Amino acid sequence: MSAMERRSVIISSQPATAKWYDRRDAVFVDFCVEDSKNVMVHFEKSKFDFGCVGGTDNIQQQNTVDLFEEINPKDSKYRRTDRSVLVCLRKVEPGKAWPRLTKDKTKCNWLSVDFNNWKDWEDDSDEDLSSFDKFSEMMNTMGRDDVPDFDGAGEEHDSENGDEQMPALE
Repeated sequence: MSAMERRSVIISSQPATAKWYDRRDAVFVDFCVEDSKNVMVHFEKSKFDFGCVGGTDNIQQQNTVDLFEEINPKDSKYRRTDRSVLVCLRKVEPGKAWPRLTKDKTKCNWLSVDFNNWKDWEDDSDEDLSSFDKFSEMMNTMGRDDVPDFDGAGEEHDSENGDEQMPALE
């Protein structure tokens, strides 16, 4: 066994960095692992396990998350991209907000809130359901090339929806 092989055997796994956000019917966790290989996600009612080998250094990433509330393991899914692994955890109790991802209140140094995707969904259900429907459609097309457009570039905008021109200032 060479020194390089011994070094890789000695290195243990480390947690993958992740961001999470809450939606009406699901909680999303985005593991920020580029070039992930051997992705493994195992869902249980009150926790889930994530593991992969990632990056150019082939570092073993491993996370076990005891969840704030229960999820539906059969309806929970994940999707791997070149830059991350997005996990969709289906809530057992839709409509109930999760103030945190984990059961334990202690801060995990590998986990943060994804404020770019966080919405106060209790107030604006229409837009949230539309985004959730798009994600659901994406999850259903896993492995196909026709993934839906998430940035809204393909959506038409109508000037009658309040996008009127502003009057000139005097």
